[in-house]
Amino acid sequence: MNLHDYLRVLRKRWPFVVITFGVAVVLGVLVTFNTTPRYASTLTFFVTTSNQGNAGDAYQGGLYSQQRVKSYADLLTSERLGQAVVDDLRLKTSPVTLVSKVDAVVVPDTVLLRVTVTDTNKDESLRIAQSLGRQFTRLVGQLETPPDATAAPVKVEVVGGPRLEATPVAPRPVRNMGIAVALGLLLGIGLAILRETLDTTIRSTEALRDLSGAPDLVTVAFDATAKDSPLAVGDAGFSPRAEAFRQLRTNLKFVDVGRPLKVLAVVSAVPSEGKSTFAANLATTMAAQDGAKILLVEADLRRPKVADYLGVEGSVGLTNVLIGQVGLDDVLQPLGRDDLWVLPSGSIPPNPSELLASPKMQDLLEELRSRYDLIILDSPALLPVTDGAVAASHADGSLLIVRYGHTTRAQVGKALDLLAAVDATVIGCGLNMVPTRGGDAYTYQYDYGYGDDTGHRPRLVDQLEEAKHLTSRQSAGARPAARPRRRGRAKVH
Repeated sequence: MNLHDYLRVLRKRWPFVVITFGVAVVLGVLVTFNTTPRYASTLTFFVTTSNQGNAGDAYQGGLYSQQRVKSYADLLTSERLGQAVVDDLRLKTSPVTLVSKVDAVVVPDTVLLRVTVTDTNKDESLRIAQSLGRQFTRLVGQLETPPDATAAPVKVEVVGGPRLEATPVAPRPVRNMGIAVALGLLLGIGLAILRETLDTTIRSTEALRDLSGAPDLVTVAFDATAKDSPLAVGDAGFSPRAEAFRQLRTNLKFVDVGRPLKVLAVVSAVPSEGKSTFAANLATTMAAQDGAKILLVEADLRRPKVADYLGVEGSVGLTNVLIGQVGLDDVLQPLGRDDLWVLPSGSIPPNPSELLASPKMQDLLEELRSRYDLIILDSPALLPVTDGAVAASHADGSLLIVRYGHTTRAQVGKALDLLAAVDATVIGCGLNMVPTRGGDAYTYQYDYGYGDDTGHRPRLVDQLEEAKHLTSRQSAGARPAARPRRRGRAKVH
């Protein structure tokens, strides 16, 4: 990852950084205000040896003192010295507890020994340090004096202190908050990068194209109003979501599947990908083109939704035709003008896979091919049941719909394997519900805009005239002025 990738991750995963930073700051404040103040008293010992004679003896004595002072640092935290201080001050505490308040440090390359005594009571800290100075010099004298001598060869003197620090040594608010801020930022950034690294969902058209090997035909922006108004018509016809379906309509004209694209299966790996809404909007967009006769078939026989989205009667439909209860013309329903027709799913059967795989389904599609310019199959999800793969096997091409941040790479790969198993051709993929805000925001509307510089939106009649003009040019054999890049067939193997 380069710097741009890290910035993109932070922009997209900023809640991780903010939440972690906030938690760290709160913990820092709690620790600071709940820590009992501790006070410190310091004193310094000087260790020397008695020497006589020349400079060589003095040098040897200095080396001896440096070696002894290292042992004295451990002696300062011994239980024997702690017991002596407890007895001297008549404290109601154990020697182990007392020496835990003592910290001894040897000043490097010197014979100085610096001692710090910390306690929650400032007066007690000073009293312990004073007693420690007296008892330590007395203990060293006892330990270093040979049995046949009257004086010790090593002398320890207090040369500094005891001195009580005016302010508490703990807690330190500035230091604590600085550490909390630094750790919060580092941990938040680390969690954001880790979350991005472990995220296996599809979050870009590049990742989807690399995984599927099929062209990305459309990117549909997330629209919060789609739940209540799934169709991009009326005022929603000027939204980025509606423009994406018009772009898909244009791209489908240049998809090469080896034969005319008469039956298109809209499939998804798992449920809740927005597939049915996608199929309904694609059908209405394709029907807006003059001269094209479109049929939307609700081939999801388990969880049909298209009839509800379009506001048509769905209790009788495809299943009833397949089992011979009604005729085809009895269940085909026009939507608006005669350019868009709907074949709802009908009664929910106990054997949807067998119905979709039956010869009657194949015969029905052959009859529909002769009547309509394009048949769009709203197919079931591929992974939960076999219905989706069966429906895709009847189509000239399949359009795989992937929901941004929801479908995983493994799910897409398995869906492609299922399509390959029935020899279905994947003509392209569509990334659905791409967010309009954040690091991976959908920016089509900002790049191209809608309407002129005055803010007026183009009239729907103007868009229809433009589509009609493009169709007439293609029918006459003329080459479109702005033809997009040629899309090749993406057969999944």
